[in-house]
Amino acid sequence: MIRDAFVTPTRAALAAGAALALTATVPASAAAPSGGATAPTATSTAAAPAATPKRKSAPRPQIRVRTERAAGLVGRSAVYAGNVARHRSGQRVRLELRGRSGWHVVDRDRIAKNGRFRVTTKIHRIGDDRAARLRIVPTAGAKGDVERVERVHGFRRSFASYYGPGLYGFKMACGGRLSPGTIGVAHKSMPCGTKLTLRLGGREVQARVVDRGPYVGGREFDLTAATKARLGFGSTGTVLVDR
Repeated sequence: MIRDAFVTPTRAALAAGAALALTATVPASAAAPSGGATAPTATSTAAAPAATPKRKSAPRPQIRVRTERAAGLVGRSAVYAGNVARHRSGQRVRLELRGRSGWHVVDRDRIAKNGRFRVTTKIHRIGDDRAARLRIVPTAGAKGDVERVERVHGFRRSFASYYGPGLYGFKMACGGRLSPGTIGVAHKSMPCGTKLTLRLGGREVQARVVDRGPYVGGREFDLTAATKARLGFGSTGTVLVDR
């Protein structure tokens, strides 16, 4: 007797699962009909826009100060001069001084073709001590620059002498004992400890009032030997002082 073939439900399920697994492993391209265009997949993206070319930034000008005569006698001019590298036509250099309410323009100069400039300001008073800067203001298509420079400083002339040898070890009127290394000046009335600046030629010394004197007519200050040496001062003569 011939028996009919019989497949159990379990075997049928296994056969169906194997068929599905084989179908999943077939590449999408293989499933496409021959000669036909391949359909776009879900992972395809739109083309990225072209990058915008970057603009070249304008070069920053650079202030180079060649002359700084910021300190001088009252009534004279403080002078700042030099040149500007990488400047644009029509740009200007401004001299600004700092006051109680901020920076104020006191002079300006158009930068020459060769980059040169020169600005000045009057020294108004003894001890005039204002912060100064040079500034190129940025404009459309041109950058700016700022350069801090020497402070404006006012001096007056004073006739002076010096003292020291033969007096080393003696007490000074403002305290302490005089020595070959003492930096300071003697004055008849300025308060002890008063700070002042002395100038002679291209030299400058910061000193204090440390003693009383001089007691010779026509002389306002007595410089200690160490102060005299730093200034390159002689025995008597004129010095510049900011007090």
